[in-house]
Amino acid sequence: MNHPRFIFTALAATLVLAACGGDPPPPPEPTGPTAEELERARLDSIAAEQERLARERAIADSIARAEAAREAELREARATLEEMVFFDYDESSLRPEAEQLLRRKAEILRASPAVQIRIEGHADERGSTEYNIALGNARAETVRQFFVSFGLSANRFAITSYGEERPIAQGSSETAWARNRRGEFVITAGANEINP
Repeated sequence: MNHPRFIFTALAATLVLAACGGDPPPPPEPTGPTAEELERARLDSIAAEQERLARERAIADSIARAEAAREAELREARATLEEMVFFDYDESSLRPEAEQLLRRKAEILRASPAVQIRIEGHADERGSTEYNIALGNARAETVRQFFVSFGLSANRFAITSYGEERPIAQGSSETAWARNRRGEFVITAGANEINP
């Protein structure tokens, strides 16, 4: 008589086992970004970095161009300050082209108060040594007074005369003499503080 009970118990146990066993539930669907979204994010990141680098290069190029322009202006201003002026024979008055050059120098000097200059007067070989020293001095003084007339302080300019002692052109021709009748300019202070 126990046989049906045994069958029922076994059947119940089988149903319980069947209900508890079986395949595991499927994994949940992924919720993160898709492969396409990841690729798009990577490309966007690369593009943003390239734009940042391009902006930095543009800024660096702009700074380099500005510095190059500034250096060119400084070289030009210095060359203007050091450019010689020339005089007629036995004259210490300024030629019109010399006045134009000295005006450009005066503008630079006005913007560059730390700059000081030595004006050197020269003469050609004609005349005595003493006369040419005096003539060179008169030429240098004429230039200094020109600057002073533009409101520049006289103590920024030292003058000296070399007379005929330092010719830049050799020979006894008008071409050589014309080159030697001159005023030279030496920057003695403030060379690094020139404001073009």
